[in-house]
Amino acid sequence: MSNFDFALGETADMIRKSTARFAADKIAPLAAEIDAKDWFPRDLWPQMGALGLHGITVEEEWGGLGLGYLDHVVAQEEVARASASIGLSYGAHSNLCVNQIRRWGSDAQKAKYLPKLISGEHVGSLAMSEAGAGSDVVSMTLKAEKRGDRYVLNGTKYWITNAPYADTLVVYARTGEGSKGLTTFLIEKGMKGFSIGQKIDKMGMRGSPTAELIFDDCEVPEENIMGALNGGVSILMSGLDYERTVLAGIQLGIMQACLDTVIPYVRDRKQFGKAIGTFQLMQAKIADMYVALNSARAYVYAVAKACDAGRTTRFDAAGAILLASENAVKVALEAVQALGGAGYTKDWPVERYLRDAKLLDIGAGTNEIRRMLIGREVIGA
Repeated sequence: MSNFDFALGETADMIRKSTARFAADKIAPLAAEIDAKDWFPRDLWPQMGALGLHGITVEEEWGGLGLGYLDHVVAQEEVARASASIGLSYGAHSNLCVNQIRRWGSDAQKAKYLPKLISGEHVGSLAMSEAGAGSDVVSMTLKAEKRGDRYVLNGTKYWITNAPYADTLVVYARTGEGSKGLTTFLIEKGMKGFSIGQKIDKMGMRGSPTAELIFDDCEVPEENIMGALNGGVSILMSGLDYERTVLAGIQLGIMQACLDTVIPYVRDRKQFGKAIGTFQLMQAKIADMYVALNSARAYVYAVAKACDAGRTTRFDAAGAILLASENAVKVALEAVQALGGAGYTKDWPVERYLRDAKLLDIGAGTNEIRRMLIGREVIGA
């Protein structure tokens, strides 16, 4: 399928080409097995690191490519086109963890954690949500108490992407009262009192491991505070803008994957003596899918460019992923419909695309919260 040229620039085009080639060769052949077995192919991480994918937004002095969020979105899109599950884990690693350390870590913290995360030797994660703190994330109760030269954490986190495999985790905990009483900690696998709880069995994004984190008198050195003490809410909220922008690329990849499957199918599938792609109703369906993808691309790419220029707005970051997430679910539903009975079977990947697409109606802030945020800020309420 010939795609519209958004004129993203030579660098973004190069990132797309190299990532698409890698994803087609190394990720796509595993996608069905990843989903069926809920399997995370850990050995992909160093390969992605060798390609430079984990450190796209990190400055060259810290081992990254020194590029921008637009380039990151393009890479995210192509990884998710091959496997949305790997795309989700990739986004959690490269943006939620690596990019937050790049933005907020001290030089010592960057030197300690970024090299192995960027190379893919280590897997990264970020932990905000708790069983009782989802949309109202600042109501979190994981507690960190200062004892001597360290903090002791007690409580749990829930719905944490990459948790079972993570070596380095950006974790928010309560060190005071109210929204200004949150602090960001860098947690390492193997720290005393830190363990992984139950693994969560999900409807979609299977193979992107999600689990509970347990902190039972977990001792964390004071130097593992990232940013200011009680400054966690600023880190958390600012990170959400970039998170939403980059993760929207997953939905773009899912929509492209739907078209990758549907267009050859409607060209080949014959009914009433004709390829079903010659029927006007089917052509209208394809047209709607194509427009849904490119309208979402236009908004997401524009917001990513604004991020790179330092002009992003919270409501547009929320708006980009809102449009992309809802369009992806619609496109995936149409893909299932276009394949008819075949689309409802596991013999074809479109039912997986539908299950995967639904996550980002919920994750990184529900669409209801996104609408509330956009409406409130546009009105100025």
